[in-house]
Amino acid sequence: MSYRTIRDLDPRGNRVLLRVDFNVPLGASGMTITSDARIRAALPTMRALIDAGATLILASHLGRPQGKPNPKMSLKPIAKRLGELLAKDVVMASDCIGGEVVQQVQSLTPGDVLLLENLRFHVGEEKNDPEFARALASLCDIYVNDAFGAAHRAHASTEGIVEHVSEAAAGLLMEREIKYLSMALREPARPYISIIGGAKVSGKIDVIHNLLAISDRVLLGGAMTYTFLKSQGLPVGDSLVEDEKLDLAAELLVDAGNRLLLPQDHVVAPDLDADAPIRTVDGVGQPILDGWTALDIGPKTIVAYRHEIAAGNMIVWNGPMGAFEIEPFAQGTIEVAKAVAASEATSIIGGGDSEKAIQIAGVADSITHISSGGGASLEFLAGKTLPGIEALEASARSKQRS
Repeated sequence: MSYRTIRDLDPRGNRVLLRVDFNVPLGASGMTITSDARIRAALPTMRALIDAGATLILASHLGRPQGKPNPKMSLKPIAKRLGELLAKDVVMASDCIGGEVVQQVQSLTPGDVLLLENLRFHVGEEKNDPEFARALASLCDIYVNDAFGAAHRAHASTEGIVEHVSEAAAGLLMEREIKYLSMALREPARPYISIIGGAKVSGKIDVIHNLLAISDRVLLGGAMTYTFLKSQGLPVGDSLVEDEKLDLAAELLVDAGNRLLLPQDHVVAPDLDADAPIRTVDGVGQPILDGWTALDIGPKTIVAYRHEIAAGNMIVWNGPMGAFEIEPFAQGTIEVAKAVAASEATSIIGGGDSEKAIQIAGVADSITHISSGGGASLEFLAGKTLPGIEALEASARSKQRS
């Protein structure tokens, strides 16, 4: 991949529109941030640009307001929290485009920070409307994309805007994401261990296909496991199964051979409830009976997966091993998290629930890279082209020709 980063720019005295991913979880009122991790992830790029003498205009989406203003999805609480983190005033814009916003931008001086209101309050953002993209571009001299979590969306602020600016580059977070996820796909250190969990085969089939082609071992967990086991004729009780994917699961098992590992035992319960009675069964001599649902990997599987993880020199993990949000079904995911953290391998966590598991296990500091983009990291690992990154590459090629 060839793209420019902020290291290739001179932002001094320029207005920089920085696309960030401040799609943070809020409380029911819409006024309380329950996790500021995504705000913190963007701080290095913001500070670098401010220190270089740029005027900073921040743009982000939040939630799904369906193209119209929604007070519960305003970025106002984020402006307040960001000001605390930067230890400076952050001006909150009245909108993200329009005459009043233009006036606010024109009043800024180098070092100032303006946070635009939610991009998705306008239908033009998700529709990648050229006029909306042009209006955003008119606010700045330089465009920087640091929102990896939105890079898989061909929206006005991630793709369309690049056609209307003379300078476009990646921020430090975007650069780090591309570096490590590319490492997982191109000449990874071996043995290369992939861990894939989650609910459905259909949601991760492209990732499974792609990682099977390059991994030495792929360890499966989560509810998707039971589509594979049923495809082998094993009883799975009331466990979640995608019957329309049984033939595909059977084909994958044949193609993968001994590279694809399935759980050897299972924690089962009649209900997804913390107070439900639980059992551990091996699924063969002790089948998963009707009325029982598999909700976590069992102790034998934990030991086997821990052994595989310890042997790896590159580990990629995306998706939990079970219903880890509920304590009786969390052990498999937590133990895998600890095993990955204890490994000396380069470890890459693909965001989403895997990131939550790492945080719950308290081992985040021992992971090489935790991706900030769940959906984006999935599509990247599946080998798909991300529009936000492709736009930056196209801009770099254009600069080289001129």
